[in-house]
Amino acid sequence: MTTVCLVGTSDCDLRYELLSRETARDALATYSLDRPFENSLAVETISLGAAVSFVNDLAWYLVRFVETTLVREPSISESEWLSRDLAAAIRDGEVTPAESERYLKVYGVERPDAPPADGEAESTADDGPQTTAALPRLVEPMFVARTGPQLPEYDLRDVGETLVVRVTEAEFGG
Repeated sequence: MTTVCLVGTSDCDLRYELLSRETARDALATYSLDRPFENSLAVETISLGAAVSFVNDLAWYLVRFVETTLVREPSISESEWLSRDLAAAIRDGEVTPAESERYLKVYGVERPDAPPADGEAESTADDGPQTTAALPRLVEPMFVARTGPQLPEYDLRDVGETLVVRVTEAEFGG
C-alpha cells in the first residue's frame, strides 16, 4: 500500500479544514484516516498512481492548508518518502526510482517527552480521541545531496530521529 501524508501549515488545523469542506470530505470518505504527526492526516492508497490522483483531487485544499505532501511507496523505499512532485514524476516515467535517490529533504522528528496535560485530548468523529500533544512533530527540514551510502547527520537541532524525503532536482535547488 502507498501512504499519503499531508502535513498542515502552522496556522490551521488540517483535519478540521479538510473535513469541514464537502468536496474534501467526499474525497476522504473512502479512506481510513490516520494522524502520524502533529497537524497531519494520512491515508493508504492502492498504488503510486492512486496516491498522485488522490493528492491531485485535493489540490485546491493543499495550496491553502498543507505545508508538505509526502508519499511513501514501499516498492521504491520502505523508509524514505517522496515529495508530491517526485511521486508524480516517477508515476509519469520522467524519473526512475533509482534516479530518485540523490536529492533529499531531511526533517527532524521531535517526540514529546511528557504525557499530555488534562484538557489536551482532542476528539475526532471517525477515529476516537487522539491527543495532539503526544504526536511527533516534523521540524526544520535540511536539504542534502546523497553522495554515498551514508547521509550527513541532521544538525539543525537535537532530535532523536529524522524523516527522509526524496525530492526532485528542481525542489532541491529552489
